[in-house]
Amino acid sequence: MNFIRIFIAMMMIGCIGFAACNNNQQANTQQNAVTPDTVKVKRFGMVTGLKPEKMAYYKKLHAAAWPGVLKKIKECNIRNYSIYIQQIDGKYFLFSYFEYTGANFNKDMAKMAADSTTQRWWKETNPTQLPLPETAARKEIWQNMEEIFHTN
Repeated sequence: MNFIRIFIAMMMIGCIGFAACNNNQQANTQQNAVTPDTVKVKRFGMVTGLKPEKMAYYKKLHAAAWPGVLKKIKECNIRNYSIYIQQIDGKYFLFSYFEYTGANFNKDMAKMAADSTTQRWWKETNPTQLPLPETAARKEIWQNMEEIFHTN
């Protein structure tokens, strides 16, 4: 029950989930309601390594993610963003998942990369990560993964 109250309050305060911000602050009527069926969502799964000696710092950063970074993520049409960690054969890997709801992914990612707060954030997080070899060869950190199954 508390979850429902919190969700309703968040919807009233500021455009979460599938709802788009309404600049005119019009009443949410049947006519202008946005439903999950009307929003095009592209899902992303990505993977990278994590330096074991940097794990505590990486977790600390993300336990108190910078508000400016979180704001830019939303401005760039990224929703439902999660990062997981898993040890495999003595090595640590990060798996990220997010949903993109915008119309131009490359443009939004360029907007994010140009943001000075995000650049400072990446200067903290990038040295903690160990890209997979094929990703490192492209001078990138995260390797995009192929989605092979999804259900709602």
